[in-house]
Amino acid sequence: MEQQRAELQTGKLSCPICLDLLKEPVTTSCGHSYCRTCISNHWDAEKDNYIYTCPQCREKFIRKPDLKKSTIFAAAEDIKEMICSRHDEVMKMFCRTDQQCICIFCSMEEHKDHNTVSAAVERTEKQRELQESLADIYKNIQDREKDVELLKEKEKTINLSADQTVEHSEQMFTELIRLLHIRSSELEKEVRSKQQTEVSAVRALQEKLEQEISELKKRDAELQQLSHTEDHIQFVLSYSSLSALSVSTHSSIIHRGPGSCFEEVTAAVLELREHLHKVLMEDWTKVCHTVERVDVLPLEPKTRAGFLKYSQEITLDPNTAHRYLRLSEGNRKVTLMEEDQLHPDHPDRFTEWVQVLSRESLTGRCYWEVEWRGGGVCVSITYKSISRAGRGEECFFGANNKSWMLFCSPKSYTFIHNNIESPVSGPQSSRIGVYVDHTAGILSFYSVSETMTLLHRVITTFTEPLHAGVSLCIVNRGPGC
Repeated sequence: MEQQRAELQTGKLSCPICLDLLKEPVTTSCGHSYCRTCISNHWDAEKDNYIYTCPQCREKFIRKPDLKKSTIFAAAEDIKEMICSRHDEVMKMFCRTDQQCICIFCSMEEHKDHNTVSAAVERTEKQRELQESLADIYKNIQDREKDVELLKEKEKTINLSADQTVEHSEQMFTELIRLLHIRSSELEKEVRSKQQTEVSAVRALQEKLEQEISELKKRDAELQQLSHTEDHIQFVLSYSSLSALSVSTHSSIIHRGPGSCFEEVTAAVLELREHLHKVLMEDWTKVCHTVERVDVLPLEPKTRAGFLKYSQEITLDPNTAHRYLRLSEGNRKVTLMEEDQLHPDHPDRFTEWVQVLSRESLTGRCYWEVEWRGGGVCVSITYKSISRAGRGEECFFGANNKSWMLFCSPKSYTFIHNNIESPVSGPQSSRIGVYVDHTAGILSFYSVSETMTLLHRVITTFTEPLHAGVSLCIVNRGPGC
């Protein structure tokens, strides 16, 4: 097996018998590879001797060995793909200029002046990149697994909070309903008590009036009888005695229609109902809006107008500006100069990298836009604790775990964090929008024109306050110029 691997790596892909490329590669028990047809024909020629030999190591076999498919050579998919079609040689070189595999003769001819290395060297470089990618993927997996656990805890918090809110709300509404029942019962008692008092008064007056009616009827009968007396003397004498009786005076009772006695009470209750209804409706709207504002996983705005609601004015901190950077327009514009701007020494100043930080600390939700022109610009956010002195990676935006950077050139975008570069596709624009939600751990870069196009989004956990950062290049030399 190891011999076959060595043959594959050194380019020995030809059959030792026919000296051509291996066809249907098979392997003997001694570990050598041949074309199936070639070794079969070789052993057919030896069958009269009853001894079979390996053409390479001459190992002898009493029985005709079983041939096994060469898995190592077969793993090369198609061996012809590893052979230069022009020179019929194994391709053991790699042209970095044209990004293709070539043979040794190609490297001396059409690829003569190109950047060429051995396939092994290129494999080593690609292996390093692969390991970095794997490390980045592993970190992303860890970060996302951590986020999943946080989301699980967040789900528990949401459910617990919602259950508690519903329980408390039910208790409060139950208390309100109980209070309404109490007030309804109290009103009923008040009305019934008043009803009894008023009815007693009415009945007493009714008895008095009925007694007066009886007396008046009796007097009416006496007067009727007197009116029929024929004796004049008797009539006069009787009339004088009857007329001396007192005649009661009667005050008429104001009559009201049925059901009108407690109409003011009904009106007062109606007024109370309308007031409660109004309060409940207005305050209910406030309660519903409060529920709508619950924002566990806030979504990014969809339009530029939506982003501008979180607009953050950015001013640059002169104490952080590299000596070749000139700030103007109220420290909102930065220009790369060819002469030293003679900034005074300051511990916050970037001494080597051509960078500057914002004066403002970014918390909550923030949005700002960067307009740029020239060879290239690095639009960044970073922790304030990023190192300033020296030319190490700990100081450069994107080259460490304290900063995130989008490099913008006239032709492309590149996102860099923790010194890992990721190409970014999207429409070219001289205006870049940056959205940060510190609490939610969201960082997004947008290409801003008539529409907004998302270029790159980061979901992470910010552990410190953030600052906006800018790094400039004289020409399009890429990030780190």
